[in-house]
Amino acid sequence: MQTISEVTVNLALSYPKLINALQRAFTENIIVPPRLHFDIENPSASRETTLLMMPAWQAGDVAGIKLVTVAPDNHQHQLPTIQGTYLLFDVKTGTLKASMDAPSLTAKRTAAASALASRFLSRDDSKTLLVVGTGTLSSQLIEAHSSVRPIKTVYVWGRSLAKAELVCQQVQHLGLECIAVSNLKEHVNKADIISCATLSTEPLIFGEWLQKGQHLDMVGAYRPDMREMDDECLRRSLVFVDNMESALRETGDLAIPLKVGVIQPEHIKADLFSMCDKSYVFERKHEDITVFKSVGHALEDLTAAKLVAEYAKTNEKQ
Repeated sequence: MQTISEVTVNLALSYPKLINALQRAFTENIIVPPRLHFDIENPSASRETTLLMMPAWQAGDVAGIKLVTVAPDNHQHQLPTIQGTYLLFDVKTGTLKASMDAPSLTAKRTAAASALASRFLSRDDSKTLLVVGTGTLSSQLIEAHSSVRPIKTVYVWGRSLAKAELVCQQVQHLGLECIAVSNLKEHVNKADIISCATLSTEPLIFGEWLQKGQHLDMVGAYRPDMREMDDECLRRSLVFVDNMESALRETGDLAIPLKVGVIQPEHIKADLFSMCDKSYVFERKHEDITVFKSVGHALEDLTAAKLVAEYAKTNEKQ
């Protein structure tokens, strides 16, 4: 059994290798039961700690489960918000093949799914990216998006300008112009692609700010009481998700507008499954505004974990 570190996970999961693997996986017969989501009372914190359990498997091949905790106040303790592990099993023998760092795996596959959606939905000539949020995902989203679109300029906004500047330092190797900014509204107007990855409970992006032709990549707001965009964003946009079942109930960005009748389920045009298997083909008009809402899917974890295990095994022999 291999124990695989964060460093190895990051080395194994390069873009666009992972993006291409995900595109294939969304057309394959991978079984994904509903994720188990538990909110655990935590009186010493501002809100509950969340425990997520996400299984997936392929018949005759591999099975995996991700065990993750989300503790939103962990920045106060100099600890990551997301912690956990991923376990990968051989289906034929039931043997545990590998355990690996789940936060790094999650960050990589999440950013890859966003880039995969962008490949289908954003304009081919998208050159400017705005990243909202300064957590672990921010630098990964920049790298993933710039691997599928000709990004030249990146703006990073966060509640701390110093943290936004740190994100820009983390992506210096990409050779992009990266600028930390303090005025979010002003830079929404300038971006071809807007990627949000925050724990916000109130909208940060407003539909009245949007320009024709933009693509919104909404990664945060993983709970039904969280939001990163307002109702007008949905009214003005063509909306897509990673998977229909979870997206409609797990994120406040969609669950709240659905509950109050701002949108109906049929407002969601397609998910990654139907776009990848080409049962839905999106023909973008230049003026279209598109939204991709991601809530994560265990298929993505299993696909990434297989690549990591293969990489680790190959390099172990060298």
